[in-house]
Amino acid sequence: MRVRGNPSAQVVRIGARLDAGTSAGVRERLHKALDSGEGDLILDLSKLEMIDATGLGVLVGAHRRALSVQRRLVLRGVPPRIMRILAVTRLNRVLHVEVHAAAVA
Repeated sequence: MRVRGNPSAQVVRIGARLDAGTSAGVRERLHKALDSGEGDLILDLSKLEMIDATGLGVLVGAHRRALSVQRRLVLRGVPPRIMRILAVTRLNRVLHVEVHAAAVA
């Protein structure tokens, strides 16, 4: 996971797994990024292959923390398989998922 920042947003790249084994480290890095930056916190999920309930909890917790510090959590590059999980759990209605113009057309 890498954190890249700029004045209007920070981008955090998530690796291939967001599960019980990786969630503690990811949660800590997301909280530090939220507490230290400004603007949107963009999670690049383009490499994410697997997420479990613990990983979904990390996303929800980061979303809540972002709201508490007047920021917005944005999911970018969500693979179709992960998007289906977000839809089934209805988290796509809670979390802000960036949609490309080509996907809308």
